Amino acid sequence: MSIAEIFGYDTQKIFSKITEKLSGWLDILVENLPNFVLAVILLICTIFIAKSVKGISAKYISKVGTNETISRFLSQLIFLGILVLGIMLSLSAMDLTKTVSSILAGLGIIGLALGFAFQDTAANFISGVYITFNQPYKIGDIIETHDGHEGAVIDINLRVTKIKTYNGPIVYVPNRYLFQECFTNYTEFAQRRVQVECGVSYGEDLEQVEKVALESARNVSSRLKSEEPTLFWTGFGDSSINFTLNIWCRFKGSNLDFIPVRNEAIISLKKAFDENDIMIPFPIRTLDFGIKGGNQLNQQLTDLSISTKNGSSEDAES
Repeated sequence: MSIAEIFGYDTQKIFSKITEKLSGWLDILVENLPNFVLAVILLICTIFIAKSVKGISAKYISKVGTNETISRFLSQLIFLGILVLGIMLSLSAMDLTKTVSSILAGLGIIGLALGFAFQDTAANFISGVYITFNQPYKIGDIIETHDGHEGAVIDINLRVTKIKTYNGPIVYVPNRYLFQECFTNYTEFAQRRVQVECGVSYGEDLEQVEKVALESARNVSSRLKSEEPTLFWTGFGDSSINFTLNIWCRFKGSNLDFIPVRNEAIISLKKAFDENDIMIPFPIRTLDFGIKGGNQLNQQLTDLSISTKNGSSEDAES
């Protein structure tokens, strides 16, 4: 007696049901084999056409004058659109229209769930689309983020922006930070002001200092000749009267044009001050030994010497 018979099952009946079911599936497979072959052919052709159109569209979109990021984004969208259309046609060829509707409904629910689960990723994607089309900055621009990361933009994709800092490391900045927060674009205006901070002694003639400083700035060969140098006095320091010398230079973004200008300006200013006997003072500290203030050290020493002599004379008389 078999195990199936012990538990009250007819083995022959079960085997016949399984055979009948498999036979029905085989009949359905044979009946739909042409449609299946057609669906596979459509899918293969769709992938080939989508890749070909992607390459051609990227080439022609870039020729129109669109930057590389936009052309890559649009060509990728065209590729995905053709691929989705091919998948739908393949399912329709297999007479799976209801399946297509179910898949679309399922994708909608999955997309809603993923939207809640990956809010930051979705925000980066939408920000990347905005940055790609609006172009507040482009590849090669020098920008500074809200967190203080400054450097040249070397890549913009739909998730992050890559910034190569002056020291070499590359910073990956999520697009949503550049979309939601403020940042500085140093290249867009194509000009940049170089500021040299300095100070002179309290005994100097300030009008003469201003004249000499501005003349030294005009002698900077790498400055922008269309903009005149300016000088602003900033206040009275502990040891000097301070000022800022401002020089404009052309800023292309491909190299750090303002650094050579600043170096040349500092050298020219120091040389001009030396030639005109204008002193840039060291830090000076005045020591006040009076209880109420105002008593100098030499006066204190003189008073101490007099009191000491008077005390010695009184001792000698006694």
